[in-house]
Amino acid sequence: MRTYRQLFGTPEFTALFGTLSGQVAAGTVAGIGLGTLVYAATGSPLLSALSMFGASFAQLIGAATLLSWADRVPPRAALTGLAVFAAVTTAVLAVPGLPIAALFAVVFAQGLAASVGGGVRYGLLAEILPADGYILGRSLLNMSVGAMQILGFAAGGALVAAVSPRGAVLAGAALQAVSALVARFGLTRRAPRATDRPSVRATWRGNRQVWQPGVYIAMWVPNGLIVGCEALFVPYSPAAASVLFVTAAIGMLAGDAIAGRFVPPRLRYRLSGPMRWLLAAPYLLFFLEPSLPVAAALAGVASIGYGATLLLQDRLLATTPQALHGQALGLFGSGLLAMQAVGATLGGLIAQHVSPGRAMGILAVGSLLTSVALFAGNRFAAPRPQPVVAR
Repeated sequence: MRTYRQLFGTPEFTALFGTLSGQVAAGTVAGIGLGTLVYAATGSPLLSALSMFGASFAQLIGAATLLSWADRVPPRAALTGLAVFAAVTTAVLAVPGLPIAALFAVVFAQGLAASVGGGVRYGLLAEILPADGYILGRSLLNMSVGAMQILGFAAGGALVAAVSPRGAVLAGAALQAVSALVARFGLTRRAPRATDRPSVRATWRGNRQVWQPGVYIAMWVPNGLIVGCEALFVPYSPAAASVLFVTAAIGMLAGDAIAGRFVPPRLRYRLSGPMRWLLAAPYLLFFLEPSLPVAAALAGVASIGYGATLLLQDRLLATTPQALHGQALGLFGSGLLAMQAVGATLGGLIAQHVSPGRAMGILAVGSLLTSVALFAGNRFAAPRPQPVVAR
């Protein structure tokens, strides 16, 4: 499977694509409305940011306790139920007078649910596509995430200005409800990939089975540190940060397209290291405080390196039993989001003491050294495929 037409020729992929796109747009639209509401109520930039991105920390807790559910629930029912849960809880966030503590409790619950949802979603993707189609399918889903985030932030900002922040949150809830309908009527009923009972103990046991330090560190740490660089775009160029965000998003979309569509399977493992170097190397030039046009070009080129994550996911699936695909991918997704939140926090702390450009350069050094050390340790030789586990 090498073309996007072939992907959309698979009916379940189309439904999964629509479900994810709707949920990403919903989260982005609701997030900007929620952040605005929290800032208006508290005057705290920290609380405003945590209301939008703090769920990433909850996902890490979910990855340590709940991920065994990802392979032990029927995928269609799980994705439908999780979208309904997101719709209801997002609507709750729009209730006037909701205490801040209650608001963060709801955000925390959403993060826990999302930690399972990612595993279910991407485990299902590996199930409905042939082995040679997963990277192409995941690249297209990644591209959809980037596009929906751009559109969602634009639409959310317009709703906040034209209607109200609370109206933007309710619009996000409505989009979640639509996503639930797409999942329910577009996906096929399938049995769980694993049949034993889910539990915290089963989560720990499964995490130990799928844990590959070199692969997970390579997917989490270099990526998270560069997201920390992006978190400093606003202080680096307050009047034109949107230019940096857009060029970075364009680069990320290009990297996903290149990795998913044009890199042949025989080169995926060998190129995963160099693409990680590309992710960090351009940001070293931010030590020189480049002008906006140069900075935008550097951010765009660097973001092509995000495509390395796709190549590493291919390795992860090839070395993980099929019955644990959902848990392995859920652990990847939750850890990645948590590390991105850590990277953004770390970037902000460093920028308290040095200029934003120098802080970005320092984070890039950390990212590059991590990638070089992993690749030099020969952790990216072609893996031995795992046997398929019968269901």
